[in-house]
Formats: sequence, C-alpha cells, structure tokens
Amino acid sequence: MEKKELFRIMAAADGSMLRELAQPLAEKYGVSVVKAPAKTLAMIKLREPVKNSLFYLGEALVCDTVVELGGTKGTAVVLGDDFDKVSSMAVIDAAFNRQVSELDELKTVLQRLSMWQQREQELENGLYAKTMVDFQTMDQE
Repeated sequence: MEKKELFRIMAAADGSMLRELAQPLAEKYGVSVVKAPAKTLAMIKLREPVKNSLFYLGEALVCDTVVELGGTKGTAVVLGDDFDKVSSMAVIDAAFNRQVSELDELKTVLQRLSMWQQREQELENGLYAKTMVDFQTMDQE
C-alpha cells in the first residue's frame, strides 16, 4: 500500500476507529512524541487547467505531528484540528515505516475500510446524480 493511498484512507476515516488501530501498536512498541500535535495553516496549491499553471487557492487549517514508534518516525497532517486523529495517523504511519509484525493485519483492515469508503462515496454520488439537470433540451434537426 502506497503512502498516498494510506493517508487518503486514514484522512477519511473516523478518529475513534484509527485510535483502535493505533493503541495496541503504541502499547506494544512504545510511542514518543517528537513534535506535539499543533494547529497550523497550509497553503492549498491548485493547477489552473487552461494555462496549466499553479496558483495558491488559499489557506486551510491543518493539524500535524511527528511520533516515534520503537525508534521509527511517523508523521501525519490532517485537515482540521483533531489532535487524537492526527496522533493515531502518525502512529500507524510509523508502524508502516517500521514494517511491524502486525502490518498484514493492519493492511487488511485499512483495505476493508477503503472498500467501505468507496461504497459510501458511490451511494452519495448516486444521490447527487438523480438531481443533475441535462441542459441538452433542444434537438438538432
């Protein structure tokens, strides 16, 4: 599982679920906080599609932290100010970096969570699709 996919899944997950995954790892390997969770602002960079140029849309409130799990660092950044969630994400990141023995089980749980998130997104998209308007009302003759 790539880091991008890992963090996409964790960012969309509920903080309490991530805490349930991270707590046994923290107890087994020991966690030390390198950088305490803190609120900060991050610039949102987007690519403008016409000229294909980058620009900054604005700032967003994020929370970030760095932890060590058994001597291996893990980092996390998440939108908002949920300190517990970002701490759990950093512990899980450190577990992936350390290649802990529970990694296969952790990947399985996260993949199931990803499939559930995709199903939920599809259901939500289906609700929105029902309200879409087709402006192609005039027939070409």
